[in-house]
Amino acid sequence: MGYRVVVAGATGNVGREMLNILAERQFPVDEIAVLASRRSLGTEVTFGDKTLKTKDLDTFDFTGWDIALFAIGSDATKKYAPKAASEGCIVIDNSSLYRYDPDVPLIVPEVNPEAIMDYSKKNIIANPNCSTAQMVVALKPLHDRTPIKRVVVSTYQAVSGAGKEGADELWDQTKSIYNPVDDKPAKKFTKQIAFNVIPHIDSFMEDGTTKEEWKMMVETKKIVDPSIKVTATCVRVPVFVGHCEAINIEFEDFLDEDEARDILRQAPGVMVIDKREDGGYVSPIECVGEYATFISRIRQDSTIDNGLNMWCVSDNLRKGAALNAVQIAETLGTRVLKKG
Repeated sequence: MGYRVVVAGATGNVGREMLNILAERQFPVDEIAVLASRRSLGTEVTFGDKTLKTKDLDTFDFTGWDIALFAIGSDATKKYAPKAASEGCIVIDNSSLYRYDPDVPLIVPEVNPEAIMDYSKKNIIANPNCSTAQMVVALKPLHDRTPIKRVVVSTYQAVSGAGKEGADELWDQTKSIYNPVDDKPAKKFTKQIAFNVIPHIDSFMEDGTTKEEWKMMVETKKIVDPSIKVTATCVRVPVFVGHCEAINIEFEDFLDEDEARDILRQAPGVMVIDKREDGGYVSPIECVGEYATFISRIRQDSTIDNGLNMWCVSDNLRKGAALNAVQIAETLGTRVLKKG
C-alpha cells in the first residue's frame, strides 16, 4: 500500500519539481492530486508518464489524504495548511510561514531526521530556506567531529529562488541589453539583474540585515545547534539555477583540511569535487538537476586558529526546495506512517 499525496502549487517552479522528484525517486504513490489557484485551474502538469489537470485548492477536501506538499507561498499557506492539517493530512510546507514556530519541526533529513517526530503537534513540517538547506548539509558532519563556533557565509543566489518572475526578468533584461528599443526595467528585483549582482534578498530589517540573511542565522540554529553563531551576506546573481556559498567556519578545535575533506566525502547528500587545478571545482552549471550538495575549495583559514573555508553549490529548486520536501516525505514514511 502506498500514499495518497497532494501537491499544492503544482504549476509553479517548485511544485513542478516536486512532481518530477516524486516520480524520479519512485515515491510510493497510490493516488496523487495536483492543486492550484483558480486562475491556473485545469492547467496540465506531468507526473512521470502521466498528465494531470490541476484542481481548485480552495475547494479541495484533504480528508483521507496522507501527505500534502505545499509550494504556494506564505499567504496562501496561512489559509490552507491549517485546513489540510485539521482534516488529517500532514503538510510539508516550503514557505517561511512555519519555520520559526517552536511547535513545527524544521527538517533537513541528512541533518536532523529525529526532529520529524514532533510533526504531530500541528500536523505540519517546515522545509527550510534554500540557502540554509545546502549549507547545513555540509556543516553537520563537521560539527559532529568538532563543534562549530561561528560561520561567515556569503551567498550567490540564482534568480529562480525568486520564482518564475525572477527567471523571466533575467531572461527579458538580458535580451533587452542587445535591443536598445526594448527597455526592461527592474520589477521583481530592486535593480537590474542582467549583468549585475544585487546584495539584497528579501526585506531589510532594522539592524541592516536582510530577512534572507536572518533566515540563515535562525534556521541554522534550529536545525543544527543553537550555539552556532552565523553571519551572512546574501546576494542575487544573474544565474538561472544553482545557489553558491562561500563559507568560512571557525571550530572549537583544530580540524585539518584533509580530514574535513574525508568527512564530507562520507557525509549523506554531499559530493566533494575538490582538485586544485583549472576547473577542479563545481559551478552552478554542473549542479542543475542533481540531488547532491557539492563542496569544493576546502582549505585552511590561516587568519584564525581553527578555521576552514569551502565553496558550496546546489540546485536551489532541488535540495533547496523540492528535493528536501520529498526527502521529508520519505522520512515521514519510514519513521512514522510506514506504508509503501
